[in-house]
This record gives sequence, structure tokens and C-alpha cells, in this order.
Amino acid sequence: MNCGCDTVSRARLLDLFDARALMTAAATPVAGVERLSLDEAAGRVLAEEVRAVLDQPGVDNSAMDGYALRLADLRDEGGALPVRQRIPAGAGVQRLVEGGCARIFTGAPVPRGADAVVPQERVELDGAGRVVFPGDIAPGANIRRRGEELEAGEPLLPAGTRLTPAAIAQLAGQGLASLTVRRRVRVALISTGDELIEPGEAWTPSAVYNSNAAMLRALLAAQGVEVLDLGAAPDTPEALVAAFTRGRDEADLVLCTGGVSVGEEDHVRSVLELLGGLVFHGVAIKPGKPVALGYLGASRATGTPLVGLPGNPVASLVGWQFLALPLVQGRQGRTPPPLQRFPVRAGFSRSAPRGRRELLRVVLDWAGEVPVARLAGGQGSHMLSAARQAHGYLIIDPDTPVEEGHAYRYCPVTQFLD
Repeated sequence: MNCGCDTVSRARLLDLFDARALMTAAATPVAGVERLSLDEAAGRVLAEEVRAVLDQPGVDNSAMDGYALRLADLRDEGGALPVRQRIPAGAGVQRLVEGGCARIFTGAPVPRGADAVVPQERVELDGAGRVVFPGDIAPGANIRRRGEELEAGEPLLPAGTRLTPAAIAQLAGQGLASLTVRRRVRVALISTGDELIEPGEAWTPSAVYNSNAAMLRALLAAQGVEVLDLGAAPDTPEALVAAFTRGRDEADLVLCTGGVSVGEEDHVRSVLELLGGLVFHGVAIKPGKPVALGYLGASRATGTPLVGLPGNPVASLVGWQFLALPLVQGRQGRTPPPLQRFPVRAGFSRSAPRGRRELLRVVLDWAGEVPVARLAGGQGSHMLSAARQAHGYLIIDPDTPVEEGHAYRYCPVTQFLD
């Protein structure tokens, strides 16, 4: 198995952002939905829009522990009012007693007639036990108005939303106990290579532990997909035909690692063209050049998408993050977000990459007033230590040297975890 990440190819390579656009275009949502309880729905993708059934908040309520009052009463009483009521959270809506104020707690309904709440730390008690208020109280202060966040009937969450803990909280706050989500996307995972062995097996000098499969299983699980792990296929066309055929028939997407370069033992492209077709093969990035997109079946429209990732682990990770992930998200019914990129100064110098964008694994140094990107470690496509430590990627355009102190586009890795 030859990754091909560090060879210079004479074939035309696709631009990274063009390749990402093709991945996104291939990402038609899978069919099928299911109804789940709210407790089962975390991480799933909404199949239909959800609208608010209640105003949020449901009543005018207090934003503070303090005292509710009518400003006109305060003026009439010379700036101090007796406490006539006590209103905890969960109490019914009351009417404010004229000429007095109400002791009120956060979240409690504001009594009718009150037009402000003053926090308890801003008041004092006089000798008669009355509450002495400050003189700069604004009408409506510290009152959360009914429906100020949402009104009943307004859109709450659009179809395609992945249900994060905050989204689950919003749904629970509306009293919704169940909802309709898309079924899980099923991804067939195939590793290629005669040299691969699984963790726990006895190592020999010619063997390589299958770190890519372990990494991709974890990445797929984090996206909430169902993984059909088809194991490691030998470096033969016949073994790949069998694995690809099963993936085509049993999964919504096939993801394979290794065998996508141009060596004599790299058969992914030829088998893909035999069983379906190729959309592109080769992206102008380092690491990750041999990434491929194709389909298994009669056409791109009806076939099962297949993504081929390089065998070197960092190249495989980069291919997943920048290219395969938006395809998975689209199959889930989500809208893949645009890449987050912003300028960050380099804290090092480095020679220019030849002919391809280089995605340097970096950490951000926050010791100064602005962050500075520093290399996370060795930049070889087989060196997982730097990838593990990296906060993000510094994107270096082809034939552009890195000069210390100059700004370059930076992509945070946290965006790939959603």
C-alpha cells in the first residue's frame, strides 16, 4: 500500500474547495424517519421543522431575586415601600397590593401592576422595615416579558438540525416529549492493506496496526452514524470487489482507507470504475492528496457514494475533516457549514509547498496579546502526535513560503467535532 502523499504528480489535482463542493453536492439525504422520545434523540437530526407551542417565557417573570414594585407607588411614598407579598418561583400570577412592594425570586411571575424589579443588593431597609429603593429605576427593569424569546407558532428548530444538549433543552422547555428524526446513516468502513493487523494481535516487523479504522470508527460514532465495519481487505481486486459490493448493498455510504494512490497494489480506483464510476481522484493538498470520490452503482444519482481516503493516518484524518465529513453531514440531512477560517500570525518560518496547499498542524500560543501559531510537531503524514496536539491548521497556499510574523488562514479543528 502506497499513500502517495509526498510524491509530485503530473496529473491535474482538484482544488481543495472545489473538491469540498463536489462532496457536498453528492450528499443527498437518506430516506427514512423514526419517532423518538426526547431522551433518545440527542445527537440525531430533525426530519421536520419544530414550531413553538408555548410563548417563551410563558408569563412576565423576574430576572432577579429582589423586589417588584409599581414606580408610581414609589413616587407617592417618598422612595420607600413596605413588603406586602412574597412570590416564589412556581407561584400563580398575583396582583400587586397597592402602596406596597413584593418580595420576588428569579423566575417567579411578576405581579400584575408591577412595572419594575429591583435586585435585592440595590435596596436597604429603613427603621420601619420598609424597603428603600434607589432613584434610578427604569420602567421594565429586570422583567422578562412573555414571548420575548419565542411566541407560540414561531419556528423553533428547522429540519436538519442536529440535536445538541442546548437544542434538547429548548424542546424540553416547550414540553415536547417526542419528535421525528431521520434514521441513522449507515456507513460501511473498509480498510485495505496486506500489512494491517488489529490492536491486540501479535506484532511483527512487517505488520502495521490498523489505526485508521479505530480513528474513523470514533469519528463516525461522534457524528451519530451506524458503522458497518467490514474489516481489512487484502490488496487484491477480488477482495475489494467483494467488500465494495457488500458496502453498496448494505450501507448508505462506503468509506475506505488505503489503496487510493497509483502503486501496483493500489486497486481502489480500478475497482471503483468497474463497479460504478469516479467523480474525482486527487486533491491539491498536503497531506491528503490521494482522496477520491466515486459511486457504486449505475449512476451518481442512484449509486452508493464511496470516499477513498489515504492510508497514512494524518492524511486520512485531513481527508475526513475537510472532505468526507460534509458528505456524511449531507447524507444525514444536515447543511454542511462553511469552513471557519481567519488570519493568524505564524510564529515560525518554513519553505513553500510545491504545487499544493499545505495544511500545517499548529497550536495557538496565547502568551501575547494576540495568538501566534506554532508547529505542533513533525508534519509528516504518518505523524499522529502533531495531529493529536493541534488546535487547528495553518493553510499555506502553493509556492508560498511561511514567514514568521506574517498572517495566514487558520482553521480550528473544533469545527470538525460538531
